Amino acid sequence: MKSIEFHPGDYDNQGRLRLPFLFWCVLLLQARTWVLFVLAGASRDQGTVLLNLFYPDRDNFWLGLLPGVPAVLAFLLSGRRQLWPRLWTGLYPLLIVAQLVLLGWQPWLWLHGEPFSGIGIALVIADIVALLWLLTNPRLRACFTSGKD
Repeated sequence: MKSIEFHPGDYDNQGRLRLPFLFWCVLLLQARTWVLFVLAGASRDQGTVLLNLFYPDRDNFWLGLLPGVPAVLAFLLSGRRQLWPRLWTGLYPLLIVAQLVLLGWQPWLWLHGEPFSGIGIALVIADIVALLWLLTNPRLRACFTSGKD
């Protein structure tokens, strides 16, 4: 059922709320290690160089894939969220937890000897903004509730 809280353009042809554009940006931010993995696989010859540039320690790379799993699931389920409403609703808290993990990830690396860098600081700032947006955006929350979807 349509709600009067949102603009009519926020709904698709089936009457479901569209996911906000910034949601896709947050998913890309959360799945950044997955994106790097795909880019490294696509660039074949320079894939190892690319991975070594961002993840000199291979263990950090494999651990970096874990917080991106909810984002990858959200990418895959977003088009068919009406078929798995319970799974879709359960993804929202998982995305918040994953964002909290990513927010603590970079400071943890700094505490364990990784040097400060502009990229690291930018990622922490982006993670803070993404977490605040995930927690406060009413349209996104409504997209994850089965009653308003």
